[in-house]
Amino acid sequence: MKRQRPYLAWLALLPALSTHASTYPLGVQSCNRQVTFEQAPQHVVSHDINLTGMLLALGLREHMVGYTGISGWKTLDPKLSTALDGVPELASHYASEENLLNAGADFFFAGWGYGMRIGGPVTPASLEPLGIKVYELSESCSRIMPQREASLDDLYRDLANLGRIFSVEARAETLINTLRQRIARVQTRLAATHETPRVFLYDSGEDRPMTSGRLGIPQALLTTAGGHNVMDDIAASWTQVNWESVVERDPEVILIVDYGPRTWQQKRDFLLQHPALQGVRAIREQRFIVLPYVAVTPSVDNAEAIETIANALHPQPLAQAGQ
Repeated sequence: MKRQRPYLAWLALLPALSTHASTYPLGVQSCNRQVTFEQAPQHVVSHDINLTGMLLALGLREHMVGYTGISGWKTLDPKLSTALDGVPELASHYASEENLLNAGADFFFAGWGYGMRIGGPVTPASLEPLGIKVYELSESCSRIMPQREASLDDLYRDLANLGRIFSVEARAETLINTLRQRIARVQTRLAATHETPRVFLYDSGEDRPMTSGRLGIPQALLTTAGGHNVMDDIAASWTQVNWESVVERDPEVILIVDYGPRTWQQKRDFLLQHPALQGVRAIREQRFIVLPYVAVTPSVDNAEAIETIANALHPQPLAQAGQ
């Protein structure tokens, strides 16, 4: 069963005010750029459900003048919808320069593959002359520059940088520490576990499946939860592969991403009926994990995703540790 983090609940954990104010001008590294902020942005637009959730979890709702890229692909969780009450969706899919200018935006939180495309109409370079600063999601940097294997440090870096940009560093630090503590508890409970079940992430696609290689955050989620991403030999974040490569790697578990026009049950049934997959262990044993999109992309839901995956892959050690 899928669950999504009630973003309003994060606010109870955060300091009302930062105990350390940022000093401007402030320089922040964003992918291969250094971005300078003369002051904290006042009119913010975010793209996608996971990036929007980060801003809400940091208590930045009052700075938001809009968001983009959610209703065209995903459905807002009721609690997230409540948190965004009064904030307009400027575009159901991709933002345009006109969308951002009409909203009076001075800051766009997006990423490559998360609202921006190489050669597309909205990029940091195109928005800079319009007075709109861009901070890029760290995971997405692999699309424009060499990157190492994805790490939870990418998520922590983004939260810390947002804390600096908006002068809410204490809030960011509290949020990061809370996530770290939850994840550390999982790692402690898995310390005596030596098996690493092979996992294939299935996002979507019938002719060719969309999955995630070692540069996508699922790599970090699966590794931390005691699993092995069967596509970790692919130097890509979110990418398509062939069904033959899935069969060759014989995953023991399939992680289904729940979003889009097809339900997770429809995705599961498609996999169960796929002729080429009948010899795959996960299909024979019908071992599936289901998580919402927001949990398997960089977000404040990543700690909960790790807990869910770990419980599914290693139910006995986790159950014993909790006794």
